[in-house]
Amino acid sequence: MTSDTDQQRRGPHPETEAAPLPPRPDAPAPDGIRPRGGDAAPAVAPPGGGPRRTHHGKGLRGLRRPLGIGIVTLWLSVIVLLPLAALTVAAFDEGLAGFWEAVTAPAALASLWVTVLVSAVVALVNAVLGTLVAWVLVRDEFRGKRFVNAFIDLPFALPTIVASIVLLSLYGPSSPIGVELNATRWGLVVALLFVTLPFVVRSVQPVLIEADRDVEEAAASLGATTWTTFRRVVLPTLAPAILSGTGLAFARAIGEYGSVVLIGGNIPRETQVASQYIQQQIEIDRPLNAAAVSVALLAIAFVTLLLLRVVSSRSQRREERDA
Repeated sequence: MTSDTDQQRRGPHPETEAAPLPPRPDAPAPDGIRPRGGDAAPAVAPPGGGPRRTHHGKGLRGLRRPLGIGIVTLWLSVIVLLPLAALTVAAFDEGLAGFWEAVTAPAALASLWVTVLVSAVVALVNAVLGTLVAWVLVRDEFRGKRFVNAFIDLPFALPTIVASIVLLSLYGPSSPIGVELNATRWGLVVALLFVTLPFVVRSVQPVLIEADRDVEEAAASLGATTWTTFRRVVLPTLAPAILSGTGLAFARAIGEYGSVVLIGGNIPRETQVASQYIQQQIEIDRPLNAAAVSVALLAIAFVTLLLLRVVSSRSQRREERDA
């Protein structure tokens, strides 16, 4: 009787369908299985039998990040932010009315106008000829190419006052080639073209080097002319670099002093640029006027660089989206 009851309880096949007995609380768990109960599995000692090491790499990385940000912020504050803040405070020493009066003085407005006009012309010329120079240096092979490539960076290394002396001796009253540009706006243009030469060239060169030539060859095989290929295929790729180099050249030109100090002539309302006007105001003991015009130049340069950054970011996002 008892045997039949046990047979019915276990089912027809006790050897295969019998429920497993629950493990004992003190029984060790199989490898890789954590017990269900509240008791935690015994800790497995690391190889070697020693205690488990604690890695501090993550903590060090977390410490280095704020330290690096702090050092960069301190350095930029000392080198850039504090001088600019001091200049702004000096420009507004007599309030907003004094600043506005100093900036809108006829001589100050004239110097700012000459500076912006000449710098804009220089930037446009650099946009065209700088792109052409970069194209020749990348796509053409000729003797002396390395020399020309190194010569492009010469304005970066040469003191600008030396450039002014050279230009004055070449285009001054005793010009050996019979071209006199001294005390003219064209003289300012030539001087600023010299100091801003590398910006567009060095901005466009890397893009040309990395450009895909297969697309140009495909356009030519489909019957596109050289100009059409450049305008429809190459130029859209180079446009962000050209714009960036042109903006940098403009920002560099509006603050130039050394290369124009001799050949420009410093004629008020004709060839006097803003940097020369600032020096003049310092010499006649009008620091407020000098600081006000300096802040105006700073604002122009800042807006230019900000627009470049916005356009560059949009172009990069567009390229990533198209890719």
